Amino acid sequence: MEVYKRLFEQIDENGDGKISALELQQCVHLIGKDILLFEEAEAAIVAHDSDNDGLLDFGDFMRLVEDGGTEEELKEAFRMYEMEGCGCITPESLKRMLHRLGEKRTVDECRGMIARYDINGDGLLNFEEFVIMMRC
Repeated sequence: MEVYKRLFEQIDENGDGKISALELQQCVHLIGKDILLFEEAEAAIVAHDSDNDGLLDFGDFMRLVEDGGTEEELKEAFRMYEMEGCGCITPESLKRMLHRLGEKRTVDECRGMIARYDINGDGLLNFEEFVIMMRC
């Protein structure tokens, strides 16, 4: 739960205790997913906003995170990105996988993507951090 709380605080850029559609869209953009439109971010908020204020509080955010893929699907996706057998995603392995998916990114750009969700600060994504990234 602490990991999710720290992630929530990172996404909540203005520190108001709520995540707006713009903050949610920027969160997804930072991990290299440019397909999320502002309208899609708004729709995700509407679907999970318990008090109809147009924002996600921490409880709403947790419901959004829990609506992600199944554990097995996430494990399979993690293995595709991990590639090096170390049990984590490195900037280099992320770059290789994104290249296979048709996205050209530098190692530095991949470091930036990883840093956004690197809760323990080791410069890598472990499975728990990957799950948070994929569900955000």
